Amino acid sequence: MSGVGGVSGGPPRSVRISGWGSYVPERVLSNADLERIVDTSDEWIRTRTGIRERRVAAPHETTATLGAIAAKRALAVAGLEPDDIDVIVVATLTPDYPMPSTAALVKEAIGNDTAAAFDIGAACSGFVFGYATADSYVRSGLARHVLVIGAELLTRFLDFEDRGTCILFGDGAGAVVLSASDEAGGGMSGLEMTTDPDGAYMIWLPSGGSRSPSSSETTSRGEHFIRMEGRETYRYATRTLAASALKAVEKAGWSPDEIDLVIPHQANVRIIEAVAKGLKLPMDRFFVNIDKYGNTSAASVGIALDEAVAEGRVKPGDKIVFAAFGAGFTSGAIALEWTADPADGARAASVEPVASVRAPLDWNSVDPMPPRLAAVLDDPDGPQVPLDDVVPGEPAHAHSED
Repeated sequence: MSGVGGVSGGPPRSVRISGWGSYVPERVLSNADLERIVDTSDEWIRTRTGIRERRVAAPHETTATLGAIAAKRALAVAGLEPDDIDVIVVATLTPDYPMPSTAALVKEAIGNDTAAAFDIGAACSGFVFGYATADSYVRSGLARHVLVIGAELLTRFLDFEDRGTCILFGDGAGAVVLSASDEAGGGMSGLEMTTDPDGAYMIWLPSGGSRSPSSSETTSRGEHFIRMEGRETYRYATRTLAASALKAVEKAGWSPDEIDLVIPHQANVRIIEAVAKGLKLPMDRFFVNIDKYGNTSAASVGIALDEAVAEGRVKPGDKIVFAAFGAGFTSGAIALEWTADPADGARAASVEPVASVRAPLDWNSVDPMPPRLAAVLDDPDGPQVPLDDVVPGEPAHAHSED
C-alpha cells in the first residue's frame, strides 16, 4: 500500500499492538550532577519527585534520531519491513524544526518510502493521543500498520539556572506498531481524552511561535525555555489522571480491580501514588521507572511499556491501562487487552542504536548543548558550576508542590 487510501477486505476485526521499542541516550545526568548546577539536593529531588537520574542526548542526536531508533526496534519486534507501515505519527513538543515535521525526518531515517507522516502536539499526553489516532486509521480500514512514536529531547529546552524545571525532565523515545488483525478481541476497548485550556499557561514555551516569534530579545529573556507553575500543575494532574483512567476503564466495561497493570505518564511518583489511590489499586499494579529517566513527556508511556514487557510485567490477556497528562491541560487514558507474545521483544536487540537524518544544505546549527549542562557532563569530577544569581533556599515553582 502506498500512502493512506484503504485496505482491501474492509475494516479489521481488531487492532492490536504488534511491535514495541524504546531508546534512551547513553549519557546520564544524576541528581548529584544537578547539585553542582543549581541550588537543589539529591534528597529533595528523590523525596518530592522520585527521580534519581535522567538521560541527556548527545550533541549529534535529535528528536528525530531518538524516535527513529525506537521505531526501528518496534518494527523488528513486529517482524515488519519499513515499507509495511502506512502511517507514521510522531508525538512531540520538542521537534527538530517547526517545519518539516519530525515524522517526515523519521520516515527517511527508518527507510520508509510509502507512508503518510505527521506530528501530534499534545505534550505529555501525546503518546496516548497518537495511539488513539493510529487505532482510528486501522479500525476504519484506511491503514493496516501504523507506527506511533513518542520522542522528546527536552534537555535543550531547559533553563539550567531554574531549579524548578531542570531537575524534572530527560530525553528519550518510545514506539509501538498498531496492526490490523482478523482475530476478534484484544487491543483498545476504552478511550478517554480531554483538554482544558484553562491550564494553557501552566506549562508552556513563551516564544518561538506566531504569538512571539524568535528574536534576540526573546532569547535574552529566556523565553525559549520551558516554564511551569509546579503547584497548580501537580494539583490538576493528580485529579485528572485518575479520572481519565477510570472513565477509560468504564468505557471498556471493566472494573478497576480487573486491571493487571497501569502504565502512567512518568511525571512525579507522588502523582502516580495519587492515581493508585483514586483507582483503589496497590502500587504494585503500576509500572514506575521515573527514577531512571525523569519526565520524558510524550516518550514516557512508550518507554515504560517497553520496559514493563521486558521485565515480565505484561502477558497475553492482561488488561492494561495507559494514562497521561500534559501541557494544555491535555489528558488521556486507554484501556486495552494485550495480545502479543512478550518474547517477541527480544528481536529489538538486533537493532543498533544508530539513526541519521540528512543535514540541510548550506546550514549548520549552533552547539545544541546548554553550556551549564555541558560543563558538568564534560567534567564529571570538576567543581560546582557558579550559581550566579540563584539564591540558596529561595522557593522555586516546582519546589512549591508541598
